[in-house]
Amino acid sequence: MSVMKNRAVLRWLVPVTAGVAVIGGGAAVGTFAAGADPALPPRSAAQLLDDLRTSRLDGLSGTVVQRADLGLPPIAALAGKATGNELAGLVTGTHTLRVWYGGEDRQRLALVDTLGEQDVLRNGRDVWTWSSRENTAVHRKLPADGKDLPSAPATPADAAQQALAAIDPTTAVTVGRSATVAGRDAYELVLTPRDKASLVHQVRIALDAKEHVPLRFEVLADGQDEPAFEVAFTQVDFRTPDADQFRFNPPPGVKVTEESTDARPGPASRALGKDGKAPGRADGQRPDVRTVGTGWTTVVVAKLDGAAEPGGAKAGADAPDADMLAKVLGDLPKVSGDWGSGRLLSGKLFSVLLTDDGRVVAGLVTPERLYEAAKG
Repeated sequence: MSVMKNRAVLRWLVPVTAGVAVIGGGAAVGTFAAGADPALPPRSAAQLLDDLRTSRLDGLSGTVVQRADLGLPPIAALAGKATGNELAGLVTGTHTLRVWYGGEDRQRLALVDTLGEQDVLRNGRDVWTWSSRENTAVHRKLPADGKDLPSAPATPADAAQQALAAIDPTTAVTVGRSATVAGRDAYELVLTPRDKASLVHQVRIALDAKEHVPLRFEVLADGQDEPAFEVAFTQVDFRTPDADQFRFNPPPGVKVTEESTDARPGPASRALGKDGKAPGRADGQRPDVRTVGTGWTTVVVAKLDGAAEPGGAKAGADAPDADMLAKVLGDLPKVSGDWGSGRLLSGKLFSVLLTDDGRVVAGLVTPERLYEAAKG
């Protein structure tokens, strides 16, 4: 199956950083020879892009390490806990994951940390989530059409797909040095924003020389030599895993919860109201969203209903730990200008403005660019 064309595969092949998701754009593609170590036949950027788009993947297993140094304040890690999202901690520090892929309807992900393990497994229409720390499991039956597969962070391919799908003339695409990743030879694609106002300096994708599957994905911030975000295989095997890897056998004493087909599993369901709709909207629809600018300096502006202090953000009466969330937002620095007032979260790669009138303004840009967008 084509790695770049099947969305179910991509959701299980790579984590997508929040910043990369707002990249806009098609690119002028440059042609350069790959680096000399290891020695690989020269390939142009256009050829490597074609390799990536036409690659096929029948099976895969391996270990992935994700590292994030986004320059965020310590309170950022608490935001996920306040909103019921246990995986929000992935935006900081180093994390190890094990991944297995056995086809469109067989995937497994295990997030391993010092306190235990969290697993997500799909076997046909059955989806299981399990926490060793709490010794709890949730079972859910997917709809017959197979849609609504829960996304999960895993390896470099979906992040690469998100970045590559957005390239346009605002991006220069070239070939970097060849490399060895997880013991395998790889070419390197380099995406460089042409607009210097972007906080992103480069995106680098290491592509397996034989299988044409992304093995490493890096994002470098402007003025930084080390990646602000990196996800890479440390070990990878392209053989199809045994079917037993995708069967969940509840451990002794585990508490199993059955969820209905139309329920949203795990953290997502806990972030919803009792009626299953998003807080702050009677119809459960997403907030009004618009974009300002194009390419790497695109700014997203979302208008949230039910604005409340601080920063116009509201957790919702049914959201867990609303007091904690309010404290987290309250610890962000106050900012103001001719656009209004609010609070600012800024890192190496992106900035987020929470205005007191209930807007969220975000992008891979400096705070000054957000203030300009907020005036509109």
